[in-house]
Amino acid sequence: MACSMTDLKSDDFWNPEFTYDHREDGSIVMAQVGALTGYLPTLADYLDKWADATPDQTWIARRGASGDWVRISYADARTRAKSIGAALLGLGLGPDRPLLILSENSLEHALLGAACFYSGIPYAPISPAYSLVSKDHGKLRDIAATLNPGAVYGDDGSAFAAAFTSIAAPDRNVICREAPVPGAMIFDDLLTSDPATAEAARATLTGETVVKYLFTSGSTGSPKAVINTNTMICAMQAMVRDCYRFLEKQPPVVLNWAPWNHTAAGNKVSYLVLTNGGTYYIDDGRPVPGKFEETLRNLRDISCTWYFNVPVGWDMLVEAFEADPALAQTFFSRLGMMFYAGAGMAQHTWDALRRLSVQATGHEVLLATGLGATETAPFALACTEVQDKAGNVGVPSLGLQMKLVPTGGKMELRLRGPSITPGYYGDPKKTAEAFDEEGYYCMGDALRPADPDDLSKGFFFDGRVAENFKLNTGTWVAVGAVRAALVDAMGGLVRDAVIVGENEAQLGALLLLSERARSMPEPDRTDALTKALGSAAKAATGSASRVRRAAVLSDDPSFEKGEITEKGSLNQRAMRANNADLIAALYAGEGDVLIV
Repeated sequence: MACSMTDLKSDDFWNPEFTYDHREDGSIVMAQVGALTGYLPTLADYLDKWADATPDQTWIARRGASGDWVRISYADARTRAKSIGAALLGLGLGPDRPLLILSENSLEHALLGAACFYSGIPYAPISPAYSLVSKDHGKLRDIAATLNPGAVYGDDGSAFAAAFTSIAAPDRNVICREAPVPGAMIFDDLLTSDPATAEAARATLTGETVVKYLFTSGSTGSPKAVINTNTMICAMQAMVRDCYRFLEKQPPVVLNWAPWNHTAAGNKVSYLVLTNGGTYYIDDGRPVPGKFEETLRNLRDISCTWYFNVPVGWDMLVEAFEADPALAQTFFSRLGMMFYAGAGMAQHTWDALRRLSVQATGHEVLLATGLGATETAPFALACTEVQDKAGNVGVPSLGLQMKLVPTGGKMELRLRGPSITPGYYGDPKKTAEAFDEEGYYCMGDALRPADPDDLSKGFFFDGRVAENFKLNTGTWVAVGAVRAALVDAMGGLVRDAVIVGENEAQLGALLLLSERARSMPEPDRTDALTKALGSAAKAATGSASRVRRAAVLSDDPSFEKGEITEKGSLNQRAMRANNADLIAALYAGEGDVLIV
């Protein structure tokens, strides 16, 4: 898929060719020509590689209490990983007794993860919300019952004390960095262990050794433990390198805030750095009021070569770049590409980022997205062709076979290859349900081609197959397409929307406002939303795409409630179920309802 603008260097990205199998049942199988090669068997091999080749290179860094960056080199990371791994093995941890990490991204979290993958101990980074927000710790208890961890880690013992208590067991160790609860171990004490046992364990690792368990959001029940093996992750990173070839020209530099309990940051971004000998700067900022200034502070220090954010974060960055050209210059100076995921990007944001990259550098920096899942490690589909509009998720990566199956008027996406999970730990039934008769993982996502006559031009996300519904006329609603069109048409007033109207005569929406809309006086905001909704309705082509009424969501979606998927996008079904009263009021015309 060649770049359509000469500003992008042709050797910075792939230029794949494809084979196609059009089957009698309407299915299409598509794969790149060639074999996936060039990856080491385990993540431990990559840590050894860079600890030997570039021992003093910073692997990971985070600002300390003084405000300066605290850095850990590759050589130091390996030394500490061995000692920590030996300590964990001494506590009885191993393939059947993993480590649970309850707290957010930190240097200690990173070192514990390295110690585990170096010593053959599976670990599971868990959403901090399960410990710090939940009242009954129900999902955390389900996770502990599934994995039977040998140890549990939380940075701040006082903050995680209730969570520790909720999953306490006689043979389960508790580890803290500070403020330890009674009986807990101190993280720094792990660094004093003799590394010999870890070195011996490291010699037994294979590609099939489990690195970690990542948990799905559990919107329809208890979270599922997605098995992540060394082969799965290392093959996925080989796909990344084949696609983003500029990564091998210089060690990548990344600043990232996204949580490691999600596959996007925990697998793709963090191991993108590790396997290519780069540097990962932990960003303690977030794209939310009160924390975004920290991100801007960090971006003034760090010129990234690869940068990820969610659309609302890019919205906020556009405003910052417009106000501070020097910040934009620093940001774009070394940047190989910009990546977004988690939701659809508004067209005005897309256009602004393309324009700003040219203003800062004199050439266009690729802005793109992709599609994957926790079960695909996650990298699966990627787009490297310059696009005029947001949304093209690209084509399948080298080494993956992609099957599109006609389902309910859509083309359902299924994938097979070395980066696909072997299944869900302790749940053979769910594992069997996740794969079809040919061994393809059933994503549950639908795709539509950018060009039906040339599938190499990529695909657009066409909604979750299970999220679509019918109006009372019997007309099917393609929720993904309607949501994307509505968000774009609202002109930056909303950052996402939940499409509603099952068994109703007309479509409605629950709106998540942007920061710009939230800052407006209420009468002005209501007027702007009503006008934008009216314009969107006029542009729609029929009842199955025309949103006629809307209400504003007062609360942000909850990961704990399953309202946000592991990919960071809204779980439309969960949002509809959890806001049933608001939806009923919307159709009854009660409350602050916008109707056009």
